[in-house]
Amino acid sequence: MISDLETKVIGEGEATQKTYEEFSEWCEERSKEVMFEIKTGKGEVESLKATIEKEAANIQTQTSTIEELAGEIATDENDLKAATSIRDKEHADFAANEKDLVETIDTLERAIGIIEKEMNGGASMMQLKKADNVVSALAAMVSAEAISSTDGEKLTALLQQRSKQEDEDTGAPAAAVYESSSGGITGVLNDLLEKANTELEGARAAEQSALQNYEMLKQSLTDEIKFANKELDEAKKSKAGSEEGKATAEGDLEVTTNDLDEDLHTLGSLHHDCLSKANEFEAETNSRGEELKALATAKKIVIEATSLAQTSFMQVSRIQTHADLVNFEAVRFLRDLAKKQHSTALSQLTSRISSTIRFGGGSNADVFAKIKGLITDMIAKLEQEAEADATEKAFCDKELAETNMKKDQKTSEIETLTAKIDKMASKSKLLKEEVANLQAELGALTKSQAEMDKIRAEEKAVYEEAAAETSKGLDGIKKALKVLNDYYSKDAAHGSAGGSSTGIIGLLEVCESDFSKELAELNQNEATAQSEYDTQTKENEVTKTMKEQDVKYKDKEAKGLDKDVSDYSSDRSGVQTELTAVNEYLKELEGRCIAKAESYSERKARRDAEIAGLKEGLQVLENESAFIQVKSKHFMSVRRHQ
Repeated sequence: MISDLETKVIGEGEATQKTYEEFSEWCEERSKEVMFEIKTGKGEVESLKATIEKEAANIQTQTSTIEELAGEIATDENDLKAATSIRDKEHADFAANEKDLVETIDTLERAIGIIEKEMNGGASMMQLKKADNVVSALAAMVSAEAISSTDGEKLTALLQQRSKQEDEDTGAPAAAVYESSSGGITGVLNDLLEKANTELEGARAAEQSALQNYEMLKQSLTDEIKFANKELDEAKKSKAGSEEGKATAEGDLEVTTNDLDEDLHTLGSLHHDCLSKANEFEAETNSRGEELKALATAKKIVIEATSLAQTSFMQVSRIQTHADLVNFEAVRFLRDLAKKQHSTALSQLTSRISSTIRFGGGSNADVFAKIKGLITDMIAKLEQEAEADATEKAFCDKELAETNMKKDQKTSEIETLTAKIDKMASKSKLLKEEVANLQAELGALTKSQAEMDKIRAEEKAVYEEAAAETSKGLDGIKKALKVLNDYYSKDAAHGSAGGSSTGIIGLLEVCESDFSKELAELNQNEATAQSEYDTQTKENEVTKTMKEQDVKYKDKEAKGLDKDVSDYSSDRSGVQTELTAVNEYLKELEGRCIAKAESYSERKARRDAEIAGLKEGLQVLENESAFIQVKSKHFMSVRRHQ
């Protein structure tokens, strides 16, 4: 009965061991699945957080850019509006002045034409000769209806204005009386005509210059507004895209974070359940070992208690032949079992039993008792080894599962940190390359602007020199023409010099026209060159500002990434140190629990076969012992009846 109970307990232990091994395998597989989900979730969380930070930074940057560009656009638009208003007023003033000067020149030309006509014998010649000054001559011409009263009033007012200006310039009253000859009147009117033409040319040149300056300013402001609006649209699009991306990432982050928290909770519960099950299995194994130990002790006591009766019977009956046969069968059975299981322990037990049978001496009962004792002790030893091995297996399963879990956690952390570091380092490197390219472009732009400045300065110097020489030549020609015109108009007797005077004056007038045309071309070319220079300079300034801002922001972002790389590298070093310690402990565990020539299942199967074989041999001996006891009782009964 004790042996049957031992068999039952061992069977229950085997079933429990099988169930626990299946549960342990499930724990390990489930832990790997959850750890992989946690690793993936953490990577997604970090990636989403990085995306949110990036988009938030871009939103802040673009908001600042939008505000700055909006202010610049408003300022440029106000400046353009003010410049346009001033230009319109200047143009209106010029148009009125030009109209007045054109009418004055027309009036003077007609008056001079009339006077020159009268000099050739006109009907009003006598009245003109009687006039003692220009005003009187004009009055005579009005009376003779040679000119209209309006023209007469305009010319008279022009003369009075000139007289007033001369008074202010010289500080003395101007001569009130001119020569009464028509030549003196013509000279005065020609002088007024020249002055009017000069004023008209000056007004037109000033208008042209003002128009060019306005057009340059307008073009510059329009370009600034255009580029600023383009940058503003890009900034708004970038901000809108970042806001959308940030909102999407935040939503995904919330979902991923919830999933990650659930996975962490699942992993904690799984770890707790598996650990509890391991503890329960360990306690149950220990309890079963103690039960088997108690059964073995009880069996030994029973066997020792029955050995006296067997000894007495053997001493009386002295059945040698049958006992020898049983002993021989027991030895042969154990030897075959040892060979089958390749068990050194069973071979040694067989040798000991053979020696006991051969040299044990005494009765057969004593030999039976010794053999049974040897077998029982071997069974107890094997059961103790099985109990210790099961306890070691539980310990190994528990420690290996926990250590592998820690290893996976630390490896996952290192992989996540490494991915972050590589990503940030790559982005930092790219940003630094972009900054280097931008700085090279800024250097080239600065060099180009310096060359432009140099060329513009040289062109301006050439222009100023040429313009000064041309203006000087033009002024000389004008003065020479004035002297000749004054001279020939005063002394008509020199008009008999043939066409010489007329030819000289005509040549000088052609020179004057050429110089005026050349000066106008110089001014126009200078204005065009200056306008192109100003436009290009403004574009360079805008480009320079944009590139400098890019350098500033990208350099700042690269430095921030470098700092993050340093921090994450430090964190990774700490995790690597922990992982190294875990790997060392795992190596020790594997050397203790895995790196063996025979696995636990193989050892268990071999040991179970040995125990079963020994129990079978013990059962044979016990059956023989019972037979001998029956014979002994029958023999004692016969003796009493005799």
